[in-house]
Amino acid sequence: MKRSNDQSLGDAIKEFLQAYRLEDKLNETRLIASWEKVLGKLVANHTTDLYIKNKILFVKIDSAALRNELSYAREKIVKALNKAVNADVIDDVVLN
Repeated sequence: MKRSNDQSLGDAIKEFLQAYRLEDKLNETRLIASWEKVLGKLVANHTTDLYIKNKILFVKIDSAALRNELSYAREKIVKALNKAVNADVIDDVVLN
């Protein structure tokens, strides 16, 4: 017998995240976690710090040559990372 207020666990979790405004933070965490998957192990090995502030992803790279190469592909990186989490989480990438 199904009650009228029954809902799936997934729907309940989504509702909870929206009610407590945690969805954006969860998407940011997912995006940072997908960095290695999207950009590869080589880039991830040279990445020392990642954080998001005001929809901008700040990335610290320990190789000047790699940082220069990645700066040419900033728009592609933004699109690929947003696609990986199925949400518009970041608007830009700053490479330090």
